[in-house]
Amino acid sequence: MPGPGPHMMYAMGSGLALTAVSNGRFSPHHTLTYALNAFFGPDIGSFSEWLASLVGGLPDDSVGSRLPDLIHHPLYYILILGAPLCFLYSRISAFLLRNQLLDSVFKVPLSRKQCFLLISAGSFTHFFLDHLFEENGHSTTYTWILSTGWWEGRAPINPDAVVVIGFLCTCLFGGFFYINRSYRVTPPNYVKKKSHRSLLLVLFIATLYCLWCASQIYLINPRRPAVGEEADLGVILFLAVYLFLPHGLCIMSMHPKDLHTDQLPL
Repeated sequence: MPGPGPHMMYAMGSGLALTAVSNGRFSPHHTLTYALNAFFGPDIGSFSEWLASLVGGLPDDSVGSRLPDLIHHPLYYILILGAPLCFLYSRISAFLLRNQLLDSVFKVPLSRKQCFLLISAGSFTHFFLDHLFEENGHSTTYTWILSTGWWEGRAPINPDAVVVIGFLCTCLFGGFFYINRSYRVTPPNYVKKKSHRSLLLVLFIATLYCLWCASQIYLINPRRPAVGEEADLGVILFLAVYLFLPHGLCIMSMHPKDLHTDQLPL
């Protein structure tokens, strides 16, 4: 599986990109917390197990010996350690800012809510790399993604699949053009409204797309190729959970534009 370098570089690179496009609303404090949880987060159980082995270890049937495997999970890590760690990271952020060790444009530390969002984002980001590059390419998640494709020779062309997929893609592009059509005078805050409406459109079409694929794979007997040979169902769900969700959580954790320095005391 990926080591410290890929995990930290991917998360820190993403954090720096968000810092650049947000004019500092995603601060170095955000990037540090996000990167630490993307790398060290879900692996903290394995690291603790290694430390325990240096001092004699734990019995094989003890709860402590099973805890690392439990923590190394995108959801269990958040449920088990999310609450205590958000307090810790919030205190660390305040300490770093108070002692001028790490800067922030708004001069405020991360709140516990922001830390929890970044911890969650880091956990999902960690498994974005793990699921793709561990177990010699035979991880459970990666195997399932490939299983949603068609590998029994050349996929037959089903006319109804062509019609459904063509209709959904046409609706996606047509709706995008309609939502983002040009005005002689742009209404106030309409750029933000158009972005939200476009996102809802993508989510709606993606849901219908996944329902179509799932119906062809799991409901029809014998199974039919949903979109030719492509594993679209697995790819869409994987990207939604492990790529778009963590970046969405990072965006939600940004400092608000109208934040004042006296709102979050050190």
